[in-house]
Amino acid sequence: MLYFLENDRYKVGIDSQGAELQHFVKKDENLELIWVADPKVWSGHAPNLFPIVGELPNQQYTYHGKAYHLPRHGFARRKEFELVEEHHDKLVFELEHDESTLAVYPFRFRLLIAYKLVDNQLAVTYLVRNEEEEAMWFSIGAHPGFNVPLYQNEDYTDYYLEFEKEETLSRYLLNEQGLLNGDTERVLQQERVLPLSHQYFEKDAIVLKELNSKKVTLASKTNPRRIEVAFEGFPYLGIWAKPGPSPYVCIEPWCGIASKAGASGELQEKEGINQLGPKQSFERTFIITVL
Repeated sequence: MLYFLENDRYKVGIDSQGAELQHFVKKDENLELIWVADPKVWSGHAPNLFPIVGELPNQQYTYHGKAYHLPRHGFARRKEFELVEEHHDKLVFELEHDESTLAVYPFRFRLLIAYKLVDNQLAVTYLVRNEEEEAMWFSIGAHPGFNVPLYQNEDYTDYYLEFEKEETLSRYLLNEQGLLNGDTERVLQQERVLPLSHQYFEKDAIVLKELNSKKVTLASKTNPRRIEVAFEGFPYLGIWAKPGPSPYVCIEPWCGIASKAGASGELQEKEGINQLGPKQSFERTFIITVL
């Protein structure tokens, strides 16, 4: 079911399946910012990634000697969430463990995803609660896609990503199975601007670590509209579009990352995995601002 937040300038739509952001519309222009999820290209809008980010070796991990199977990015994006709070400027959705989740992920958890619209900003907050009497291991991340170009008579290559600070960054490359292959490739050298090109995504996502910036802005050389994504507290960032002439780009704050090729498969040894103590909570917020 689709739920809405709205003010005099913007309208936001969130689907209870996956608690997924599907619309972010600038009303005076009837301008849709979120990727339209054309199934012939990519059927997602802005999926939420939990309890893993990226791929596992053979889509499998082990915990306490038992093997479990999880698909890329986990199961939350396919689950129906319950709307547990509804205000004029805020919606909160909840997913709890059940028999189907325990079969593939042996932890009792609560996952709340809150959307708050204030003027030109949409804040998305993840709250993970460990309901176990022992430690819980998880990753979580965002995957919002933005329409590129936003306006007619523009081209994909008119757009670029501008980082908050100068960066010297290498992308961590993925193999055909979506696992980190151990190779890197420099994408920025004491620069702030990364021009968009479909060529980048022929090698899958641009996976970034250890950024100085906590914000990145999608901008165009031909129009003044800018979309800023602030990701304080997220140690990884993915930038992705499906290979080919895909008219969107995903800007993905992650607390977690794909496994390395040849990794042990032990959940506790996975790079980027988060440990949460008994009855403890983990909270992160990323913010989309339209400028």
